[in-house]
Amino acid sequence: MTHRPGFTGSPLDRADRLRHDVEAFNGLLNDWRGRLLGMAGLDPQLDADGSLVWHSMAQAPLEAEFILLGLIEERPHFAMLVDGDSTPIRSPALWQALSLLPAEEAAIYGAARSVIDWHNANRYCGRCGGTTKVFRAGWGRRCSACETEHFPRTDPVVIMLAEHEGKALVGRQSRFPPGNYSALAGFLEPGESIEEAVRRELNEEAGITTGAVRYVTSQPWPFGGSQLMIACVAETIDPTITLDTNELEDVMWVTREEARAALAGEESAPFRAPPPFAIAHSLLRHWAA
Repeated sequence: MTHRPGFTGSPLDRADRLRHDVEAFNGLLNDWRGRLLGMAGLDPQLDADGSLVWHSMAQAPLEAEFILLGLIEERPHFAMLVDGDSTPIRSPALWQALSLLPAEEAAIYGAARSVIDWHNANRYCGRCGGTTKVFRAGWGRRCSACETEHFPRTDPVVIMLAEHEGKALVGRQSRFPPGNYSALAGFLEPGESIEEAVRRELNEEAGITTGAVRYVTSQPWPFGGSQLMIACVAETIDPTITLDTNELEDVMWVTREEARAALAGEESAPFRAPPPFAIAHSLLRHWAA
């Protein structure tokens, strides 16, 4: 890969060794060097240079609960639990912020947002319905009734380009901005391999039949929950398209030259490419190269 996927490359030492040590965690909370991630609801606060804003832990509310994001040169970095809507719909302001953030800082924000989202969705035990409380330095919740322990989870999603005679298949949903196309994607189902999910999703959404599947790269995605995007390219056996209009508004086959033009933002390109922080951008760039 010549283009590192977005939300990867965090400089933080996640310090798993400290998560079960309550005394050590409390010591970090009171460390004068501690930094608190600036958030506006679930969105990141940015400074004038387009970087994350960090506050002193002394500015945090006394009753707040915290996630230990990790350490940088032994300096602790935290995020505060906040209420927020975890819907996958993103605002233009957030999209602009993510375009400005350096990759390693986007990775820090992405991890914080994913874990905060998980806390907001797991305040009650899925086993008995009891209330859950934060433990393990913010990386878990324990039921106050049955003591079942719950931990953050990631949902796997395949995202793929079908390839046929030097062209790749891209598609768009009706919610996309005009002219925007991306790779097709879908959640893995229970009892399914990555390769099987790639073939099934391409067949369900576009009607095409694919065979060999090759893995390219992966990316954590912090919106609408927490997903691991698994990028692949599939070889097409039958390119006949039967579009599922409940999922997609349109699909089209594009050449490498057309993909390069879209990635370069050329006005003559037949479509607009996904933003650089999206794995679909990395996948398309990899294929075009």
